Amino acid sequence: MSFRLRASRPDDLEHLYEMAKLTGGGFTNLPPDRDALGDKLETSAKAFANTGTELVDETFVLVLENTETGAVRGTCQLMTKVGQQWPFYSYRLNTLTQYSQELDRTVRAEMLSLSTDLEGSSEVGGLFLHPNERAGGLGLLLARSRYLFIRMHRERFADRVLAELRGIIDDRGGSPFWDGVAGRFFGMTFQEADYFNAINGNQFIADLMPKHPVYVAMLDDDAREVIGLPHPTGRAAMRMLEKEGFAYEGYVDIFDGGPTMLARTDDVVSVKDAVQAEISAQPCEGGEKAIVATGRLEDFRSCYAVRKLDGDAISIDDQALLTLGANVGDTVWSTVR
Repeated sequence: MSFRLRASRPDDLEHLYEMAKLTGGGFTNLPPDRDALGDKLETSAKAFANTGTELVDETFVLVLENTETGAVRGTCQLMTKVGQQWPFYSYRLNTLTQYSQELDRTVRAEMLSLSTDLEGSSEVGGLFLHPNERAGGLGLLLARSRYLFIRMHRERFADRVLAELRGIIDDRGGSPFWDGVAGRFFGMTFQEADYFNAINGNQFIADLMPKHPVYVAMLDDDAREVIGLPHPTGRAAMRMLEKEGFAYEGYVDIFDGGPTMLARTDDVVSVKDAVQAEISAQPCEGGEKAIVATGRLEDFRSCYAVRKLDGDAISIDDQALLTLGANVGDTVWSTVR
């Protein structure tokens, strides 16, 4: 089977809704709500239709399509400038060191401080792959194609990019971190707060969340032990992000305590190493495995390929050409797999 990543369309709604019901909670960018998903697709369509080059608050939704059946089996998103419609909140984990001369003792206390430090960054998120397709490297195709999209439209993205990883969710669908921190103030379960945030945004956090730092030592063990840990299903995603140059710098999600990974956009490996070239008619003999993308904005598509670079020219295997709908003379961007 052949898969390609392409720009989303409004008629992808039902596909996204069916996948959203499989996420298991804590997946704010893909809520199981048709109206919210429909709004997101409309917002994405406007972003794809905008041919300007100014960095503004936009969301691009991409979908993974089986080219043989037309079924959508995965999705991912890119947000160009977070924190514009409402504040982008994170907790920052830091340490307060205090010394007592009388006791000759130094005490170091970890604290969680509410922060909007990451406002204005770009974000890669919303990555979800249908459970039946979690083989053959399709998750990697979803993840790394986002960086090719960024490189192809670099002026539309900020100089810093982040990725939020879902935190630990228990068997009941609850969050130990939420129960130990914010849940004490809101009178809402994690699932209620997470769903409300996905549909309405997190302004209610600004309205109700205590602004004073939270001492980690005062949290119960369940909450303390999950700070900065990804959900088990996100461990592979965290490793992929680290290979791309992202790092955990102490920022965690205010709902589930999952880690936020950060990188300088131009230092992301798949952005930095992306190569632009024109497709040649030469046979692709002795090539290397790669991810290749073509088209701009709403015509964007990418897939796995075998490529052979020759200066400003590139040869691509026939199956990839067919999957991309590309022809000799077209311009493509690629990065080694």
